[in-house]
Amino acid sequence: MYGKFSGWDDTIVALATPQGIGAIGVIRVSGTQAIDVVDGLFPSKNLAKQLSHTLHVGFIIQGDIILDEVVVSLFKSPRSYTGEDVVEISCHGSPFIQHQVLQALLQKGARAAKPGEFTQRAFLNGKLDLTQAEAVADLIASNTEASRKAAIQNIRGGFSHALQQVRDELLQFSALIELELDFSQEDVEFADRTRLFELLYTAQQKVQQLLLSFKLGNVIKNGVQVAIIGKPNAGKSTLLNVLLNEDRAIVSDIAGTTRDTIEEVLNIKGVLFRLIDTAGIRQHSNDIIENMGMEKSLEKMRNADIVIYLFDVNETGPEELKQVEGDLQKQNIRYIMVGNKAESIGNLQPANSNSIYISAKENINIEALKEKLFAAAVQEQSLSQETLVTNTRHIAALEKVQEALSYIVQGLTDKLPGDLISADIRTCLHYLGEITGEITNEHQLDYIFSKFCIGK
Repeated sequence: MYGKFSGWDDTIVALATPQGIGAIGVIRVSGTQAIDVVDGLFPSKNLAKQLSHTLHVGFIIQGDIILDEVVVSLFKSPRSYTGEDVVEISCHGSPFIQHQVLQALLQKGARAAKPGEFTQRAFLNGKLDLTQAEAVADLIASNTEASRKAAIQNIRGGFSHALQQVRDELLQFSALIELELDFSQEDVEFADRTRLFELLYTAQQKVQQLLLSFKLGNVIKNGVQVAIIGKPNAGKSTLLNVLLNEDRAIVSDIAGTTRDTIEEVLNIKGVLFRLIDTAGIRQHSNDIIENMGMEKSLEKMRNADIVIYLFDVNETGPEELKQVEGDLQKQNIRYIMVGNKAESIGNLQPANSNSIYISAKENINIEALKEKLFAAAVQEQSLSQETLVTNTRHIAALEKVQEALSYIVQGLTDKLPGDLISADIRTCLHYLGEITGEITNEHQLDYIFSKFCIGK
């Protein structure tokens, strides 16, 4: 157990299913008095005398009023999600009934749970480490197969296991070096420096691999912002429609039809691409509204992860394309040059590997464009990687771990005294502990779990 913080000895309650009308609603109760609180409203059974992991059908009764017929699920400590006594009440999905049952439980002594408080208690009671707890929130928010897989892997401890061996061996070496300090007058060496060098090299490789995985992990978790830009009437709205297989954007032969940005989501192989169809960019326009749209287009371009620059192959010369590419490169923007209206061109393979020719109107080469988008997003990384870092908090700590490891290596190389090497090892262990939760504080936990939904 990680240690109780203040206010963690009470009993909490929350609706665990989404708000609104449904077949059932699940109300979750957790804490030392969870069974007693529900027992006071559920005369059908004495829950305190029932076995854990059992279901019980009966009525929730407040005074002489029957609130609902329910199914009660009983999970006794420590064999529950939170590690405490947990009772889940499956009532009918009427918002009114759910509210009445919740109010009755609150009157019996439970208090309303804060966001993520059930999972926070699971962490504090040692049921999950902090990376696993955060992966629970990622799983709830997952909306593709790739994001689900990444979250499941971390819930199963994939990220924690990747660091645990490093932490255990560093702890062992730290203890041996500390022991050497106790025998400093005898000039003995308990810690094998060669073995420590090998461990540090392995650790640096492992941490670097995790740091690099964040690029893909962030793509899987948050999706990829793709801005479709180009001159008016280049076919941006037509391209958006054909990518989505629906008429989302208004299409016409009149240049400048799109006056504002339009955003839609496209799933390619488990990665979400947030496509932004922008107003056409041109040098001069007397239309104030259109100019406002162009400003938004430029802003979206600067904030995008990938820019599709769409141009009409029949009207755009090589010098103009070279200038556009130069401008994009100067701004350090990842881009794909897409030549549209290429149905009349015999060879659809441009010389530049960063370019592709398509016909949005005739749906030609669209699948190849999707492949190019996907390749630009994952950048030769594999979605089958076992462990992916998806959390910016973890990245910040891993960068400090890597820095601390380099200090240890440098200290060993320079033959620094054991007390200085030991101090660097302790620093490294501190940042490793911050990731998994061995090192934490109440305010940090409150911030992390405040991002969860209530009831989880």
